[in-house]
Amino acid sequence: MAIEARMPIMLHVVERNELSEAWQMNTRISARLQCACCERSSAQLSSNPSTHTYPIHQTPSPIDTMVLRTDIHVQDAHKDSNNDSYADKLDTEVLIVGAGFGGIYLMHKLRQLGFKCKIYEAGKELGGIWHWNCYPGARVDTQIPIYEYSLPEVWKDWTWSERYPGFAELRRYFEHVDKVLDVKKDVAFDTRVVGAQFDKPSAKWIVETEDGRQATSRYLLLATGFAAKRHFPDWMGMDKFKGEIHHSSFWPDAGIDVSGKRVAVVGTGSTGVQIAQETGKTAGSVTVFQRTPNLALPMQQKEITQEEQEERKAKYPEIYKDRMKTFAGFQYDFLQRNTFDDSPEEREAFYEKLFTNGGFEFWLANYKDLLYVKEANTQAYNFWAKKTRARISDSRKRDILAPSTPPHAFGTKRPSLEQNYYEMLDRPENDVVDIKKTPITEVTETGIKTEDGQHREFDVIALATGFDSVTGGMKNMGLKNVDGVSLSELWKSGTWSYLGMSCAGFPNMFFLYGAQGPTAFSNGPSCVECQGDWIVDAMKKLKDEDIKYVDATREAEEEWRRKVTELSDKTLFPGTSSWYMGANVPGKPREQLNYAGGIPLYEKECREALDNGFQGFVTA
Repeated sequence: MAIEARMPIMLHVVERNELSEAWQMNTRISARLQCACCERSSAQLSSNPSTHTYPIHQTPSPIDTMVLRTDIHVQDAHKDSNNDSYADKLDTEVLIVGAGFGGIYLMHKLRQLGFKCKIYEAGKELGGIWHWNCYPGARVDTQIPIYEYSLPEVWKDWTWSERYPGFAELRRYFEHVDKVLDVKKDVAFDTRVVGAQFDKPSAKWIVETEDGRQATSRYLLLATGFAAKRHFPDWMGMDKFKGEIHHSSFWPDAGIDVSGKRVAVVGTGSTGVQIAQETGKTAGSVTVFQRTPNLALPMQQKEITQEEQEERKAKYPEIYKDRMKTFAGFQYDFLQRNTFDDSPEEREAFYEKLFTNGGFEFWLANYKDLLYVKEANTQAYNFWAKKTRARISDSRKRDILAPSTPPHAFGTKRPSLEQNYYEMLDRPENDVVDIKKTPITEVTETGIKTEDGQHREFDVIALATGFDSVTGGMKNMGLKNVDGVSLSELWKSGTWSYLGMSCAGFPNMFFLYGAQGPTAFSNGPSCVECQGDWIVDAMKKLKDEDIKYVDATREAEEEWRRKVTELSDKTLFPGTSSWYMGANVPGKPREQLNYAGGIPLYEKECREALDNGFQGFVTA
C-alpha cells in the first residue's frame, strides 16, 4: 500500500557519533524500506548514516510496507527567528528538558523567583504525554479537578466538559496554560537532547541537541516523565505488514479510519483497553492480544457542566491542599480499617459503594491492608471477578479476561478505567487471544501468527506495548556524569538516585516524576507539584546562600535505594511481574522503580534533607 503523505519518515534516527538504539531497531525491522529523499534502502543507509541528511516530513515513495516509527526523532527544529530559545549556542541559567506538566510548573515557579529559564521539548507543542497521545479513546484516568494544576491563575478561567477528559480537551487545556503563563516564548520545540555533561571548570552543564545545537546552563532540570521511551516487541516480520501498524504513542495525529476494518490491539494496559473500546465502535472486528488480564475498574464517566464547576471552585484551594495529604495525591485515601475488621456483609456493601463511585476508589480508597495482606487482597479480587464475570456471556472469553483465580494480587499491576470494555469484547465479531499460552511468533504481510500455528488477518495493528517506564527516558538522552560515564551504564544493573530527584556525579541536576519518586503510585500533577516545589525551594536556597555546586553523595543514593526497596518489600508489589518492577522490558533489572510510602511520607523525608542543610549532598 502507498503511505499517505501525512505520515512522517521515521526510519532515520542518528546519534552524533554512533548508531542510536532507535536506528538499530529501525534497521532490524525495516530493512526493506526506502528513504524517500534518495531511494537508498535502510540497510544501505545503516552502513554510513552520518553522511546523510534526513528530512523530517517527506512524501514517501510508494512502497509496499508501512513505516513503523520507533522513536522520537528530530533532525531540524522548526526554528522561530523571534525566539532566542533556538540559538545555536544557547546560554541560560536553567535549562529544563520537557514541556509537560513538570517542565511548565518548574519554569513558572522559577520565573517568579527571577531565574532565567529555557525549555527544550522534543515534540511540536506543549503537553508532554498529551502532545504524543492521540490514539483512539485516549483520555486521562484521573478525574478533574484533581488532574490539573493547583495554580489559581490557571483554574479560575478554565472548565472541563467531562469527569475524565480526552486528549483533545487536554491539549486545549495546555493552550490555556500557555495563554495564562506565557510559556512558549522560552521553549524550543522539535529539540531533542542527545548528550549532556557537567563541565567542572565552567561549573556549567553542556547540553547537545540532535540537530547539532549546544546549550550551557548552571542548572539542568529533567521533566521528561516516566513514559518517554517506547517499548517494542522483537517479533519477526514487522517490516512485512502491508496494513497500518503504529505504536499507540506514535498514532497519526490525523487518525485512522477503522470503519469496517479488522483491528488488532496488542497489549492490555490502559492504552490497549482504551483503543479496543474506541475502535470497537466502528471497526468490523477487534481482536485483543492479551498477556495478562487487566483488572479494569468502571470509570463512571459523565459530563460536567460549567455551572457545576464554577460553584465548586470556592473549594478548590482546600481540595488541592487535601490531595497532598493522601497516599497517591487523589481526593480520596485508603480506609483506616483492615479488610477483616468488617463482617462479610459490611465488606460487600463497602466494595459495592467503591465500585459504584467508579474511578480508582476500589484501588486507592479500599481497606488499608489491600496492598499488604494476600488474604485481604484476595477478598477484593473475588468481588472484582464476580462483578466483571457477570458482564461476559462467552465462557472462553470470560476465563481469559476475568479468571476465577487471581492472576496476580489486585492493584499490583496498574488497573485501568473502562467504560464498556468487557461488553465490547463479548460481542461475537470480537475476540481475545491469550498470548501467554500461545505467544505471538511473527507478523506477516497480512496479519499475526501465534505459536499454535494460527494466522489471523488484520488491516490495522495497534501496538499498545508500553514503555521502558520510569528509567528509560533518562537513560536514552546521553547523560554523563562528571567522569564521563553514561547514566545508562551506571543504571545498567539497577537504579540509584537520592530522593528520587538527584543522582551522584550529576551536580546541579534535578529531575521529577521519574525513578524512585512517588511517580507511578501517584496522580501526576500532585507528584509534579510536590517535587517541583522542593526543587524550586532547593534552588532558591542555593541562590540565597551563594552555593554554586550541589551533588548527591553515593552514600545517600545507597540509603535511598534501601528505603525504596524496604518500603516495597512490605507490600505485595514484588510478587507481581509489572512495569512498576521493571519486568515489562526483557533484560531490565527487576527492582521497585517507585517510592511506595505515599506522598505525605515522601514529602516529609525530602523536606528534612533540605531543612538539615542539604543533608545527603555535597555543596561548594
